Order: sequence, then structure tokens, then C-alpha cells
Amino acid sequence: MVKRNKRFHAEVATSSLSDIMFFLLLFFLIISTLANPNVIKMTLPKSKANEKTNKQLISLSVTEDKHFFLDKQEVAFDQLEATLLSKMDTSKDQTVVVRIPYNLQVQDLVDVLQIGVKNNLKFVIATNNSK
Repeated sequence: MVKRNKRFHAEVATSSLSDIMFFLLLFFLIISTLANPNVIKMTLPKSKANEKTNKQLISLSVTEDKHFFLDKQEVAFDQLEATLLSKMDTSKDQTVVVRIPYNLQVQDLVDVLQIGVKNNLKFVIATNNSK
């Protein structure tokens, strides 16, 4: 009688799957850092120089029909100051990025910026880079 020691064992090669999963993980991490979920899409004014900031930001968006949004949450203009101050931390070290359409009147921008001047807040106007 001959005894056979070799039996067939099913085997799945997973080394290539771990490489694919690693690349997918890297891809989604890179893409998620580029996307900002607190932004409302609009056409911004153009500028020749752009400065990028990595500080803590609060996004203040004004639409063409003068609706105000703080981080995608709609706020009435008369409640804008109180809501903005409640979102700021106690040190007021955060920066407010004002996103306003290029075709709105200058007075609309000044009305928003006066809130920052009155409360000693840091405001930055978002623009598109026109190179």
C-alpha cells in the first residue's frame, strides 16, 4: 500500500491585494485633504497674487442674491455677527475667509468687513488666481 502525503490545499495569493489596498488608501487620503466640504461654489474675484493659509478657518460665503452662509449654514445678516462670534474660539486666533462673488457691490463687502473691524477679527477675502 502506497501512502500519499501530498494533498491539494487551496491557497489565495493576497500579496497583490494588500498593495492595491495600500494605493487606494493613499488615493482617498490625498483626495480628502483637497476637498473642502464647507465651501459654497461661486465665481470669485481674480487676483495676481495668492496667499495660502493653513490656519483654522471659518468660511463666510455671500451668494449673488445676498444670502449669508457660515460653513454652509445659512444665517440672516442681522444675526451674522452673533453667530460668527459664537463660532470663534476664545482666543480669536481663527481667520474668517470671506467668499463673495465678483459682481456684488463694494458696499456689500464693506458691510461684512465692518463686522470684523468692530470685533477685532481677522478677515481674508478669497480670490481666484489669474495667471
